[in-house]
Amino acid sequence: MADILKEILKLLPDGKISDTAFEAANIVLYTKDRDYFLDNQGTIRAVVEQMKKRIEVRADAALTIDPEKAEILIRETIPAEAGVSDIIFDSKRSRVIIHAEKPGLAIGKMGSVLQEIKAKTFWVPIIKRTPPIRSQLIENIRAVLYQNSDERRRFLDRVGHRIYDGWMREKKNEWIRISYLGSGREVGRSCLFLQTSESRILMDCGINVSSEKDAFPFFEAPEFDLNQVDAVIITHAHFDHTGMIPYLIKMGYKGPIYMTAPTRDVAALILLDYVKMMKNEGKEPLYTSEEIKNMVKQTICLDWGEVTDITPDVRLTFYNSGHILGSSMAHMHIGNGLHNMMYTGDMKFNRTRLLDGCITRFPRLETVLIESTYGGKDCFLAPMRDSDEHLRTIIKTTFERGGKLLIPALASGRAQEIMILIETLVRTGQLDKVPVYIDGMLWDIAAIHTAYPEFLNVAIRKQIFHKDNNPFLSEIFHRIGSAKERQKVIEETGSCIILATSGMLEGGPIMEYLRQLGDNPHNAMVFTCYQAEGTLGQRIKAGLREVVFPVGPKKEVVELKLEVHRALEISAHADRRELFNFVNRCSPRPKKVIVNHGESSRCIDLASGIHKQFKIETAAPRNLDTIRLR
Repeated sequence: MADILKEILKLLPDGKISDTAFEAANIVLYTKDRDYFLDNQGTIRAVVEQMKKRIEVRADAALTIDPEKAEILIRETIPAEAGVSDIIFDSKRSRVIIHAEKPGLAIGKMGSVLQEIKAKTFWVPIIKRTPPIRSQLIENIRAVLYQNSDERRRFLDRVGHRIYDGWMREKKNEWIRISYLGSGREVGRSCLFLQTSESRILMDCGINVSSEKDAFPFFEAPEFDLNQVDAVIITHAHFDHTGMIPYLIKMGYKGPIYMTAPTRDVAALILLDYVKMMKNEGKEPLYTSEEIKNMVKQTICLDWGEVTDITPDVRLTFYNSGHILGSSMAHMHIGNGLHNMMYTGDMKFNRTRLLDGCITRFPRLETVLIESTYGGKDCFLAPMRDSDEHLRTIIKTTFERGGKLLIPALASGRAQEIMILIETLVRTGQLDKVPVYIDGMLWDIAAIHTAYPEFLNVAIRKQIFHKDNNPFLSEIFHRIGSAKERQKVIEETGSCIILATSGMLEGGPIMEYLRQLGDNPHNAMVFTCYQAEGTLGQRIKAGLREVVFPVGPKKEVVELKLEVHRALEISAHADRRELFNFVNRCSPRPKKVIVNHGESSRCIDLASGIHKQFKIETAAPRNLDTIRLR
């Protein structure tokens, strides 16, 4: 038994605890005493306050009533209006997972319904939201976790032992350093390696989609050894931050991967889509769906603001980064007050149609690692209302000449922002009802948005809670689910909007629309996201007007006659003004700012600008550079 468990048991009444277990940093105590399970007389709270750890009491399996009887009691206890669907029993951990359309009703006022379920069944109820839009992916992810419950229990226990074994050991010669395995003066393949005297932690692990030569992180760096990695932290689901995670698992990584629940779901979808796309193109993917399934099993989901130990000397807290659904800034408290650093991942300072802006207040903060996608001297995005009006004008003029409007979009974040914008314009009468066809994985990701309204801003959250007002369920949206439906939109449908992946025209269903609709001057295409150097999107934006498309074994050259709009920016990244506002508002003010995830000139510009304006030490490291923080 780990030392920390022995210390906890010393503080509790004798004979009350029958077994102990770790669930990562959480400590679970099992009891065979019915009264102690239902009311421990404050003894657990006293231990939590003394140990500063999350501790939970559950009934021993011998106490829990038969699942069939328990399900009947649960359905009788929860109001019918809650819309309970599935009830799944996790017998290895004495928990019951209840899916409900209205979780608040299933929980009850002050948790009263949950307490009643515990008292009647001795199972610990966990309430999950049933999405208004059915998502096969969410159902599959939950099934993977439930069907592998015993394996998951053993995994979480191993993680806990790594965190707590030797927790009382005296720390000597403490130091902290960060190596850039990717995203140093470039956009893409985000991958930072944090090392301390106790820990080895990978922060993000992505692929550079715009470069075949420099696509992958520098895993060959001498300081990196996958066998020694204790934890992986993922800030958000975009492929340039997650694309290599299943590859790590393929290479033998068996440790924890920390992210938010919506990040897990969206990342799984994006990674599965990558595997499918590679196979469709006759290429061998880096990994298979089995590695993605294992990624799900190794993921530990955290809510924003939830503090958890991830290694013996690193405590992690996620904060809203404002970028996409579930995206987070990773704040790490290292050592016993030794240093506090925060990695922003991708971030947005201003509030958007979907999300609140990023958090700026933290308990402690010495070093910030900040993105610079739009950090250059000339990177100032148009106000949201200007972008709204610009898109409205593009839609109207395209429809007036009988054309179709193509909108290539990043699957997560940008596409949903555009959906909300178009729905708002139609609902408020600023635009006539227009058919909007959603292709690729965009519909599934929209469904995931409806499953996690707590990660959205208040306005959208309220709309989702009321089915009649849910913007994602608007009648203007139509899902494209097959090649036959896609062809029908191309050939038979009149003026319409087609929203499809990929945002940079690097594969995906948008390519088929562009191939067949690109030579018609009545049609139009509008870019809405950053176009990385070397991508087809960037080349078309720069003036390319002949594109070669593979069609089976042959190639087809298409002259692009459709109208190309370059200026619309609905960016989920902070521009230079926002980045400066973020640093200015940071409380406490960091002593050091390290700039990454931007083209070389933009990284240098932002680092120089922050140093001049705020008199803060800055750096803009290259890939393979290592910076010592302490």
